[in-house]
Amino acid sequence: MPRSAGQLLRQEADFRRVYLSQLVSLGGDWFAMIPLLALLQELTSGPLWGALVLAADTLVIAALSPYAGVIVDRVDRRRLMILCDLLSAAFIATLFLVRDESTAWIALIALGGVAGVKAFYGPAANAALPNLVPKQDLLTANALSGGAWGIMLAVGASLGALLASAVGTSWCFALDVATFCISAALVQRVRKPCGDHQRGQARGRVRDDLRETASFARKDRRITALVLAKPGTALGNGVLALFPALGAAVFHIGDVGVGLLYAARGVGALIGPVLGRRLLSGREGRIRLLTLASTLTFGLAYAGFSAVTWFPLAALLVVTAHIGGSMNSTLSSFALQSATPDTIRGRVLSVDFMFSTLSLGASQLVAGGLATMMDAQHAALCIAAIVIAYGVLWWSFAHSLHRTNSCPEK
Repeated sequence: MPRSAGQLLRQEADFRRVYLSQLVSLGGDWFAMIPLLALLQELTSGPLWGALVLAADTLVIAALSPYAGVIVDRVDRRRLMILCDLLSAAFIATLFLVRDESTAWIALIALGGVAGVKAFYGPAANAALPNLVPKQDLLTANALSGGAWGIMLAVGASLGALLASAVGTSWCFALDVATFCISAALVQRVRKPCGDHQRGQARGRVRDDLRETASFARKDRRITALVLAKPGTALGNGVLALFPALGAAVFHIGDVGVGLLYAARGVGALIGPVLGRRLLSGREGRIRLLTLASTLTFGLAYAGFSAVTWFPLAALLVVTAHIGGSMNSTLSSFALQSATPDTIRGRVLSVDFMFSTLSLGASQLVAGGLATMMDAQHAALCIAAIVIAYGVLWWSFAHSLHRTNSCPEK
C-alpha cells in the first residue's frame, strides 16, 4: 500500500533531504524574483523588462534541455544537483549590480544563467525520484514535489514582497544566495544512488542519444501525448508578467498586493498536486480526462481574471487557475516517470521540461508584446483563449491515452 505523505517523509531520509533542498531553494527563488520584478518595473516604468526576465528564465531552459537530459543520464545525478545549486548562487549574486535602467540587462544575464542551471537540475531531481522511493509511493512523491513549489511560491512571494518593502531588495538577493548553498548541503547528504550511472560506461555521441529518445517516443504515442500535456497550461503563464501592470492600473495595489497575486498562484500550486493525487489514485485511466479538466480550469479561471476589478476575487481566480496548472504538471510527470526506464528517463523528462518551458517563455513574450498593443486585461484574455484552444486540441490528439486502463508501464 502507498504510504501517506507524512510517512514517506519520515521513513525515506534521502527523499526527505531532496524534498527539503527543493523547499529552501524554491523559497529563495521567489524571495528574489518578486522584488526583482518590482524593481525592474520601478526602474524602467513598464512591464517589458519584467516579461523579458521571465522569458529568459524559461527560454534558456528550453534551449538547453535536450542536451541537459543526455548529461543527466550520463553522470552522477546527486553531484550534478550540488553543482547546479552552487552555480545558481553565483549567478544570483550578480543581481546586486542592478541599480538603474542602464544595468537592467544584468538581470537578464543573471536569470538566464540560473535558468541554464535549472535545465540540468530539474530533470536530474525528477529522474532521481523513482530511485529514492518505491514505485507504489511515486505518485505521493510527485505530489509532494509539486506541492513544494507551491508552498514556497506562496511563502516566498508574500515574504519576499514584505521583506523588499522593509529592508530592500539586496537582502532578498542575499537570502536567495544562502538558500542555494543550504540546498547543496542537503543534497550532499543523500546516500542512495540517484540512478544506475556506471563510472566509465562507454557512451556514443550526444546526437545518438537524442535519436534514441525520439525513437522511444515515436514507438509509444502515449509518451508523446504526455510530453505535450504541460504546454497546455504553460502557454497561459504569460499572464504572470502582467501582474505588476494589472496591480497598478486595475487593482490599484502596491508591491505587496502584487506579491499576494504571486502568492495566490503558489496556493493553487500547493492544492493542485494533492487534489490530483486523490482523483487519480487507483484510477490511472483518468489521466487523459484529468489533464483536459486541469487545462480548461486554468484557461477559464484566467478568462474570468481578465474581466474582474475586485482584488479578492481576482486572487481567488488565480488560485483556481493554478490548481489546474499544478495538477496537470504532477499527473503528467508521474505518468512519464512510470513509463520510462532509468537509462533514458533523464532525456525524456528533459524533453518534457523543454516543451513546457518553451511554451511558458513564448507565452511571456506574447504577453509582453500584447501589453504594448492593448491594455493588460485584454492581453490576459487573449492568453486565456490560447490555453482553452490548446486543451481542446490536446484532447483530440491524446486519444491513445484513452485506450489504456492504467498508467503506462516500463
